[in-house]
Amino acid sequence: MDMVFRALAIYLFLMVVFKIAGRRALLQMTSFDLILLLIISEATQQALLGEDFSVTGAMITITTLVVVDIIFGLMKKYISPVEDILDGSPVILVENGKPLIDKLKKVDVSCDDILVSARQNNGITEFAKIKYAILERNGHISIIPFGNEEAPV
Repeated sequence: MDMVFRALAIYLFLMVVFKIAGRRALLQMTSFDLILLLIISEATQQALLGEDFSVTGAMITITTLVVVDIIFGLMKKYISPVEDILDGSPVILVENGKPLIDKLKKVDVSCDDILVSARQNNGITEFAKIKYAILERNGHISIIPFGNEEAPV
């Protein structure tokens, strides 16, 4: 039973840590992020298994993590405020070609991040051509360009 409680505690702890880190951390992974992820996974493995390196212990831990993930998935599906708490909600970062600086600071996204996404996904190189830029729940930035008939002059 100790392994179940350890798995639950580590799962919840990592959710809180990544929630604090914010969606900005999910945008692009650098080599530093990869190293950090590897270190976190090693430390997590040690914390989850403790002194028990048996196959049974690993199976109990994995089962606990999967069950907790399924429970959170069901909670998000049937209790709408839970999804906003766990995953956040989409945030509009650019509106009608103008960056919303307060929201950019709040979610720790730079204007360069938005322009990179605009260039890569839409071939847009300037804010004036962006109707909306939205930071999605998964950390990606969606770009909605102005239509030809509504583009600013």
